Amino acid sequence: MSLDEKIGQMTQADQMFLKSLDDIENYHLGSLLSGGDSDPKSGNDLGSWTDLYDNYQSRALKTRLRIPLLYGIDAVHGHNNVLGSVVFPHNIGLGCTRNAELVERAARITAEEVRATGINWAFAPCLTVPQDIRWGRTYEGFSESPDVVKSLGSAAVRGFQGSALDRPLSVLACAKHFAGDGGTSFGTGMPKSRGERYPLDQGDTRVDEATLRKIHLAGYLPAIQAGVGSIMPSYSSWNGAKCSGNARLLTEILKKELGFEGFLISDYNALDQLPGSRKEQIAQSINAGMDMVMVPEKYREFFNTLKDAVNEGQVPVARIDDAVLRILRVKVAMGLMDRTRSPLADRRLHKSFGSAEHRAVARECVRQSIVVLKNDNHVLPLAKTVHLHVAGKNADNIGNQCGGWTITWQGKSGNVIQGTTILSAIRAAAGSSARITYSEDGGGAADAKIGIAIIGERPYAEFQGDRTDLTLAAEDVAVVNRLKSSGIPVIAVLVSGRPLLIDAILGKADAVVAAWLPGTEGAGVADVLFGGHKPVGRLSFTWPRGDSSSFARGNPGYQTLFPFGHGL
Repeated sequence: MSLDEKIGQMTQADQMFLKSLDDIENYHLGSLLSGGDSDPKSGNDLGSWTDLYDNYQSRALKTRLRIPLLYGIDAVHGHNNVLGSVVFPHNIGLGCTRNAELVERAARITAEEVRATGINWAFAPCLTVPQDIRWGRTYEGFSESPDVVKSLGSAAVRGFQGSALDRPLSVLACAKHFAGDGGTSFGTGMPKSRGERYPLDQGDTRVDEATLRKIHLAGYLPAIQAGVGSIMPSYSSWNGAKCSGNARLLTEILKKELGFEGFLISDYNALDQLPGSRKEQIAQSINAGMDMVMVPEKYREFFNTLKDAVNEGQVPVARIDDAVLRILRVKVAMGLMDRTRSPLADRRLHKSFGSAEHRAVARECVRQSIVVLKNDNHVLPLAKTVHLHVAGKNADNIGNQCGGWTITWQGKSGNVIQGTTILSAIRAAAGSSARITYSEDGGGAADAKIGIAIIGERPYAEFQGDRTDLTLAAEDVAVVNRLKSSGIPVIAVLVSGRPLLIDAILGKADAVVAAWLPGTEGAGVADVLFGGHKPVGRLSFTWPRGDSSSFARGNPGYQTLFPFGHGL
């Protein structure tokens, strides 16, 4: 391989920013991605995504060496960018199942739906161990406990990659974000445009190495043992040093000590956060052990600058060769270098995309993720013959129910994807003998026997998800109060990406249920509410009281409302 061809393998551009289709050949690109909002121009449907992938992959096959592309996407709870896909509960809910076999099945189905579009690389699973629930990415973590993350993270890797990477339904997994992304100190996060900061996102994890290993590295060894082929270093820092340029973390610990033989891919524009000139940023990251760099828009600049750095001796050729060997080793393991096999999409997989069989597994994930926090006077399970009044902004809103990373990066309220809302699931589960009424604000419940308030958060992802105040919204408290004023028992169903401060409703709600972000299969929530399936979910995060002066686990001032592992 020429130096240009090697550097091309190390370069990942976002398809949205490709300046020319010819750049795949001119820059010998080894990888493309679709970021959170990088969709086909023709639409978000299955056919458009498949055509997009095949178009780019076909062009890569015209290069001199005919090395196929790795195409990456954030399939973090299903193939969540694509209309018609099955969207699973976010990881915080899966953590409450404690069911590694079920998590593996969910990842296996996600892999099959990803492969239906031809795409061969999922930027998942997330092995973060969040220690402060104010962080906007808390829901991407299975648990605050490294033991839960170890079990479920490795199961997800097995699900994505299957029994071997070269199997037709396998996708390359990517464990992220290495390391310590869930332990950042409050107030150290990424600066906003107006000078203030996101309090936790992309901040500094200020712990000694023993603590880093015990909490934040714990999930990576099982993932490596499960054969994970790629790992994404974190935006965040460890004691002031950015992880994406930290040779101690990337080479000494991860590659040499832990024996990781796959390749490292940087996060989206993470290179920009390293100190110095562009050439110094590139040299620091590559010399530290980064193998492929996600440069969504600046891929030409990266290519030329890295080439200059090599020619000037700032990056050794041996480091380039090591990086490319790692990338190609994974491509060989995936069967991409097998000339007898086509790397184009197998459109026969379209028939099972979003299928009833896939949705049944997602529904089971929802059932097992539900945590019953409180159930006074045995108000649960519900009878199917009673008049129920359902209320709240999350009752009939599939977008709120799915959360962030659903069709768009930040997610969106409303009818964004095919699925079953919790309200429609309640109506279906109750059947014709029950009377189900609904109002978003909780009004009109006077004749009902029981009120159900389905409340919580609206969608968000990184950056925008950081919160300084976790108090349940006033509009949600008002819904509970309005139902309670009707003189009926009230069940509060919380749809959220983290524990919220619910002190204001705890004494008014007869039952409180944590449904997390269940995804498209709201029927799984109704299954538990009506007693068709026994609640088995156990908290994967400690639930704080509202009088806590700290929300970082283990800090003085953290007051517990429900302990880790609680669930009725």
